[in-house]
Amino acid sequence: MRKFNIRKVLDGLTAVSAAASASSAAQQQQAGNRETEIQETLQSEHFQLCKTVRHGFPYQPSALAFDPVQKILAIGTQTGALRLFGRPGVECYCQHDSGAAVIQLQFLINEGALVSALADDTLHLWNLRQKRPAILHSLKFNRERITFCHLPFQSKWLYVGTERGNIHIVNVESFTLSGYVIMWNKAIELSSKSHPGPIVHISDNPMDEGKLLIGFESGTVVLWDLKSKKADYRYTHDEAIHSVAWHHEGKQFICSHSDGTLTIWNVKSPTKPFQTITPHGKQLKDGKKPEPCKPILKVEYKTTRAGEPFIILSGGLSYDTVGRRPCLTVMHGKSTAVLEMDYSIVDFLTLCETPYPNDFQEPYAVVVLLEKDLVLIDLAQNGYPIFENPYPLTIHESPVTCCEYFADCPVDLIPALYSVGARQKRQGYSKKEWPISGGNWGMITQSYPEIIITGHADGSIKFWDASAITLQVLYKLKTAKVFEKSRNKDDKPNTDIVDEDPYAIQIISWCPESRMLCIAGVSAHVIIYRFSKQEVTTEIIPMLEVRLLYEINDMESPDGEQVPPLPTPGTGSNPQSIVPQSHPSTSSSSSDGLRDNVPCLKVKNSPLKQSPGYQIELVIQLVWVSGEPPQQITSLAVNSAYGLVVFGNCNGIAMVDYLQKAVLLNLGTIELYGSNDPYRREPRSPRKSRQPSGAGLCDINEGAAVPEDRCKSPTSDVKDNSFSRSRSSSVTSIDKESREAISALHFCETFTRKNDTSPSPCLWIGTTLGTVLVIVLNLPPGGEQRLLQPVIVSPSGTILRLKGAILRMAFLDTTGSLVPPAHEPWREHNVPEDKDEKDKSKKRRPVSVSPSSSQEISENQYAVICSEKQAKVISLPSQNCIYKQNITETSFVLRGDIVSLSNSICLACFCANGHIMTFSLPSLRPLLDVYYLPLTNMRIARTFCFTNNGQALYLVSPTEIQRLTYSQETCENLQEMLGELFTPVETPEAPNRGFFKGLFGGGAQSLDREELFGESAAGKASRSLAQHIPGPGGIEGVKGAASGVVGELARARLALDERGQKLGELEEKTAAMLYSADSFSKHAHEMMLKYKDKKWYQF
Repeated sequence: MRKFNIRKVLDGLTAVSAAASASSAAQQQQAGNRETEIQETLQSEHFQLCKTVRHGFPYQPSALAFDPVQKILAIGTQTGALRLFGRPGVECYCQHDSGAAVIQLQFLINEGALVSALADDTLHLWNLRQKRPAILHSLKFNRERITFCHLPFQSKWLYVGTERGNIHIVNVESFTLSGYVIMWNKAIELSSKSHPGPIVHISDNPMDEGKLLIGFESGTVVLWDLKSKKADYRYTHDEAIHSVAWHHEGKQFICSHSDGTLTIWNVKSPTKPFQTITPHGKQLKDGKKPEPCKPILKVEYKTTRAGEPFIILSGGLSYDTVGRRPCLTVMHGKSTAVLEMDYSIVDFLTLCETPYPNDFQEPYAVVVLLEKDLVLIDLAQNGYPIFENPYPLTIHESPVTCCEYFADCPVDLIPALYSVGARQKRQGYSKKEWPISGGNWGMITQSYPEIIITGHADGSIKFWDASAITLQVLYKLKTAKVFEKSRNKDDKPNTDIVDEDPYAIQIISWCPESRMLCIAGVSAHVIIYRFSKQEVTTEIIPMLEVRLLYEINDMESPDGEQVPPLPTPGTGSNPQSIVPQSHPSTSSSSSDGLRDNVPCLKVKNSPLKQSPGYQIELVIQLVWVSGEPPQQITSLAVNSAYGLVVFGNCNGIAMVDYLQKAVLLNLGTIELYGSNDPYRREPRSPRKSRQPSGAGLCDINEGAAVPEDRCKSPTSDVKDNSFSRSRSSSVTSIDKESREAISALHFCETFTRKNDTSPSPCLWIGTTLGTVLVIVLNLPPGGEQRLLQPVIVSPSGTILRLKGAILRMAFLDTTGSLVPPAHEPWREHNVPEDKDEKDKSKKRRPVSVSPSSSQEISENQYAVICSEKQAKVISLPSQNCIYKQNITETSFVLRGDIVSLSNSICLACFCANGHIMTFSLPSLRPLLDVYYLPLTNMRIARTFCFTNNGQALYLVSPTEIQRLTYSQETCENLQEMLGELFTPVETPEAPNRGFFKGLFGGGAQSLDREELFGESAAGKASRSLAQHIPGPGGIEGVKGAASGVVGELARARLALDERGQKLGELEEKTAAMLYSADSFSKHAHEMMLKYKDKKWYQF
């Protein structure tokens, strides 16, 4: 596990600049001494950062292994990762430091250990008897490249084949080389003029451990006698070999070749194969050889007591099967089954009842590792059905485009989602239990429900149960089914703003309490969903089209399209009413022939059957305006108590009443300011030339010049480029970048103006230029009146300023507790209400669950605003900035979340420079600052999110979710929560040799390998050939940990000296720890000498 250099910020060490108010000290005092009353309980010792678990399919898999006794599966990847799978819920992720590709894995069967061979010619021995597996030994080959390894069952001698055609032997206990070497020139015939190529196979004869079968790539196979150190037989074939497999009786073996043939050889007949098979070759009539096929990459030969043997192979299809999917072929007796796979086959293994190679194998399943999937085939059932995969390996079924994480959800949510998701399960799986069943679950120390929502490129959304560091899919929603699909490529509508994935999800807004879900897609569409347990058929899908312009010019825009700008308070006689604008698609082009009033996607006009789960409430689409495509949506918010949804982009903002299906607000960003625009921008046509705005203008609150880079906010770039592979827009990219986009939206019940005496429902809007604007919402009474009277939207005139694009806003009450947005509890909408319910709903009024609303009216609130550069806490209603923290000068914040932890709240930020930081609230004291990982790609930026109780996640690869915690308590409990891979299991008994075989010979011949390969017989290996590297999993780890503590304390002491505190006692304790580690190391060495002859795993 990677060690982090944690720089904990101890209380009082840094002068808290947060206390510096935006206004004068007098103003700060006037903001009330109330702030000092809030007791902040979070300290830096509550925080610690560590990775918890990794979920999903191993990215770019390259190797596969299975322990048939422990029933554990291991997968290695091209990036040096190792994933271990036991029973569902028992998973483990490890990483080789070098990052080199894993080329082969070999379990020490039933011993809790695994050998990995890497592309950088290193071998590693992993100890799986601990919850977090560690490397015990490594061996680096210097002069030769590793191509194949073989470890016989119950042996401690590993055969290592190389590119030069030689075989070296490694003692897996000490990880040292034996002096015994099989050189290629001794193995092949002396008369042979050419090199036989790299080693592609090594195995011992199942019935005689003293005979080693060696396969060379060129087509030569040698049966080597280990004792006499010479070749018994040589089998030559003119086609290259890919793999070799034994019949369990040791009298025959089978080879797979590059021309799509299989050759079966009798051990004692080396001159020609006993049989040649071309599984997929067309048999020609006149006795000619079948046409060559594609190479058979791997073959396995498994026997059964009761019937014919199984020959299982991958590849070998004929060359004329163009476009045919990759196949696994199962040959059993006279039947041949060809099983098509969705992706190319990386490797496969046949799971058998016995670990002994000299017994009937009794195969029961085949595990097939594909490029992007793991498939298990049941060999015992007719038709070879697949097992239902219980691991969460389908995260990447369609590429993930965004995700959200919710910890501490309502307890009834997971059962509700599970019950609707259970109906979506496929049929036709094998009836048997999942055969990979090793390991044990960890202790469940976290009891709160956690849900992860992933949005995908095909428009699907998946809900996952992520409680207690596990992951299980609950429910899948397909948002694309509301739109008409184009029949073929030619009639694809030319209104698309993206070439591919027009339904891709960009933003998810979800209210767990009311279960309302809202998504924004890449084609500038928004869909609102309501949760229901009843199936319904929607005759006509409710939809709205919104014409969101960038800037309006009186000369060019027809009167009908003009939207009145937001009047500022006191300027108009009726400041609150905004004319609702909804434009149905009446025409597809404007008078000058440009595309106009057309959405990018076409909503189905036929009735839509909606299964239980999420059902469409309303579809909203932005339309083309005079040849300009609609810009992608950059922010989104839904509120169930108000019945409103709001979204914005770089053109402006739109608010929709989804209960009345009406547009309430449709404004360009500039018009939101009214006459208060600090940039003094004039409404102008989007196609006219444009002067750069924003440079050298005064900042309203800060009283300082606006930095020029304010216009080119990194986030607006990030959000703009995440999907815009092919945006066909006539507006130049410079123009788009300098536009002010809506970057954050937050519904709440708070004070909207300085002189307000009570909180009221409102919407806070944040922009990419660092402005926060507030809009007041005047809601009609609940019940029937809510559907009849309009919601009145009016500006408040409140404008706040920060550096950098606004990312997140939240509100605290007078005690410093979070004020969540108002919400309605979930109820079933598709069942008619009885009279009592109706009366209740009439009286029902959207209320905030703010603890402060029930207190005195004069009580204040605090707005917490986080931007890409800084965070501010503003006292309401006075609007004084009481705390400010500059988060980063040189980088920018990618994600900021206000989260609860240990019965308190904090602000958590992830910066593009790789730092994860947390700040206390409301005082914004720095509590944690750890360099975690640099922003290496857009995927991390798009998927990183924090949630409550110290949890966070991001997509670490296109197929995997990495979860981490920043909570000290979770870090401490993690060891208990992790599952155990190794469980003590009795090794099955060896097969009975039988009376006659014992009497006349012919049973399995054993071999004293120690006698052959040990130092006394074989001598020492050349030192320059390979170098031994002790792993961190041994005694060295204890020493390292102790000296790490010394370093940590030395840094802390420098800081604490300022406060005059001494750490003498702690330092003495650490020195004692180091001394005890040293003596422990000496004792361990003595013990090792004492128990030298025992195996390492018996200590």
